[in-house]
Amino acid sequence: MSENTNVVGPDFLTLQVRDLERSKRFYTELVGFTTVPSKVPNAAVLGAEPIKIALRQATDDLDAVDELAWGVVVWIKAQDPDKLAARMQEAGGPMVKPLCDGSCGREFIFQDPDGYRVTIYEGQPE
Repeated sequence: MSENTNVVGPDFLTLQVRDLERSKRFYTELVGFTTVPSKVPNAAVLGAEPIKIALRQATDDLDAVDELAWGVVVWIKAQDPDKLAARMQEAGGPMVKPLCDGSCGREFIFQDPDGYRVTIYEGQPE
């Protein structure tokens, strides 16, 4: 039975974090996002495009699991992955996979303060 549910696709991504202010500083000061106004208490919304990313004070016990988001891969497109990788390395940001040429151009993987692994990538040429 095929029924149109009007599903469009991903529109918003939220990462639960242990310390909202620490994660907000990490994603704004080190990664380079800005924040946008939000009506959601205990959350910071990053000005990502086309999909917004929120950091939200955890409502689940994040220490009850060995690794967060195991099996989920978050990819964030950047105009200059080389520049961002250099800035993160200079600041001592935890790199999981060093900058390299990948299937989607220049890419690297970092780990945020809560242990989420995020891939920064250049994107495939048009």
